[in-house]
Amino acid sequence: MRNLGQLDGIRRFAFCMLLILPATLEAQTRPPILEQIAKTYGIDSWDQIQAIRYTWNGEVTGLFKAAHAWEWEPKTGKISYEGKDKDGKPVKVTYDSSQLNSQSDQVKNEVEPSFVNDNYWLLFPFHAYWDKSATVTDEGMKKLPVGSGSAELVVVKYPAEAGGYTPGDAWDLYVGKDKRVECLVYHRGGPRKPSLVIAPWTGYKKAGPLLISTEHRGTADGKPLHIFLTGVAVKVTGSDTWIEAK
Repeated sequence: MRNLGQLDGIRRFAFCMLLILPATLEAQTRPPILEQIAKTYGIDSWDQIQAIRYTWNGEVTGLFKAAHAWEWEPKTGKISYEGKDKDGKPVKVTYDSSQLNSQSDQVKNEVEPSFVNDNYWLLFPFHAYWDKSATVTDEGMKKLPVGSGSAELVVVKYPAEAGGYTPGDAWDLYVGKDKRVECLVYHRGGPRKPSLVIAPWTGYKKAGPLLISTEHRGTADGKPLHIFLTGVAVKVTGSDTWIEAK
């Protein structure tokens, strides 16, 4: 998992924000497109989600290759993880994210940061909408950073004094006319690497009411990057049946 930390392209702000509904947050002026993006990905149905499961797969050529399997209950904070530790030994653990102080060092220092990292790849449009500490600006139509064409550029920037996992970080969302993210560019605010991640968002699938981008082939400081999500499924409130993404 430590080699994941070397990538750590998506970092956490404060995990409690994952569990707070937007209606409970203090309102502030933000460009309308941010809510439009969140609605496109299914935020209006978020309160219907009982559980989500997925496997985050990541590889930077010549540096690392990893797979993390997750099952998460947003309402209860229960998280189950299966993968490998920093020495390549199998790890299988279930914990309550609201009781991190009582968890092992491995959960606090390796598993939980990896969960938030991977969850941002899964649900970044929701996180950008939920977290009111970030400044969001609509920069208008700009050329895509990869390939041809243009898209609406929405910049999400965290203040350097914010603390947590995102101080000074900025995220450029290139958004198409359908309000789907076409490409994400991450600029790290601190000295750790990678400093720049460019990741197109493709492989769109529906998992129940949620829209998920499952395929990201891009670069991390110029090195080939491949992040993809497999086994994505959700349970909705009142049902014990997993709805597979397709």
